[in-house]
Amino acid sequence: MNRLLKGTARSLRAITAGFLIMGGLLAATPAQAEEELISDFSISGLLTNGESPVPDVLIKAEGANGFSKSVKSDADGYWEIFVPEEAAYTVTLDVNTLPEGVSLSTPGDEVQEVDLTGLGFAGVGFSFGEATSEEQGFGEQLSIRLFSGLNFGLLLAISAIGISLIYGATGLNNFAHGEMVTMGALFMWLLYSVIKIDIFIAAIITIALVAASGYAQNQFLWKPLRKRRLGLNQIMIVSIGFSIVARYIFLIFFDGDTKDISGGGNLVVLGPIITTDIMLVSMLLCTLALAGVAYFLTRTRIGKATRAVSDNSSLAASSGIDVDSIIRTIWVMAGALTGLAGLLYGLQFQANWELGFNILLLLFAAVTLGGLGTALGATVGALIIGLVVEISPLFIADELKYAIALVILILVLVFRPQGVLGKKQRIG
Repeated sequence: MNRLLKGTARSLRAITAGFLIMGGLLAATPAQAEEELISDFSISGLLTNGESPVPDVLIKAEGANGFSKSVKSDADGYWEIFVPEEAAYTVTLDVNTLPEGVSLSTPGDEVQEVDLTGLGFAGVGFSFGEATSEEQGFGEQLSIRLFSGLNFGLLLAISAIGISLIYGATGLNNFAHGEMVTMGALFMWLLYSVIKIDIFIAAIITIALVAASGYAQNQFLWKPLRKRRLGLNQIMIVSIGFSIVARYIFLIFFDGDTKDISGGGNLVVLGPIITTDIMLVSMLLCTLALAGVAYFLTRTRIGKATRAVSDNSSLAASSGIDVDSIIRTIWVMAGALTGLAGLLYGLQFQANWELGFNILLLLFAAVTLGGLGTALGATVGALIIGLVVEISPLFIADELKYAIALVILILVLVFRPQGVLGKKQRIG
């Protein structure tokens, strides 16, 4: 199909060029006309400064085997260079031929690399005008980073609570927990962007589906393994394998491309902070979810039983608490919270099949920092990790910001292995 479309486009282009030449609209020698008509591959572009075309600008394309060809943009700013094959080319705009008062907005942007492999034709854009970026002071950058860190920390918190409670109740470090975040983001994309269900209904269905997956995981995988009294190391290895299987199932059914769920949302300006309405709503929902979890764990009977099981399941069982029922509740609650985190993450930052795996280290760093087995500790740890990750690029390379979570994890394990809010007697 792609080959047919490209062939049709080239044929139309050749016919159009032939009519223009025959009508005297294109000044071309017979040799030039023959070259352009028989060439199947081209690079083109449109030069405009705002709404005004930029004519008579020299553009050169260079490639392998000494290929080099130059053209000038026409009165409408359009230019096109026919090339001999599908390959990589260097396209250079001669800045000396720009009209007076016209300049590239980004110095050095006059040279661009173009790869036609598998395409046959490609467009190249050059941006004109003065650069509008302004230098921000350290205080403004810090406030922007603090806001982003708080948002990221809240997303991590509602995901990390499930890890912490599951560990407290069963002793399982669930390495497949990140895949529930991925599930939330991908299901939200499927329901909202593909099937076109209302965003609120899509969110409710997504949360319910991920919560149901948490129930199913416990009922059909982890509960049978617990009954067989497998050691924690064996169960942890199973969770790693389950994570890999789930991740590649997502890849098979959802492909490996990045999926835009919301389109970015509407911009909201809060002083130096430029955010979106989606991010503000997300932060509000995360805060309400955390408040709801706190109320459930401290004010309801099932919540208090959940805390008792998470703190010491053997003691809770001896006091008459149905531990299996509470563990089911924890898995469902963990799935619902993680599904909410996934769909909010996807709405803000897009979704792909590796989303949860990419933040899994941060989730474990958060629960380890706060104290394994405690919901409050996971929340505090997640907020600290989120702030550190977002603020650290002010002092280190942006590519290393996730690695700082690993450094924090190591330091906590060395100096305070029970975590900030963990109990010392729980270790060992």
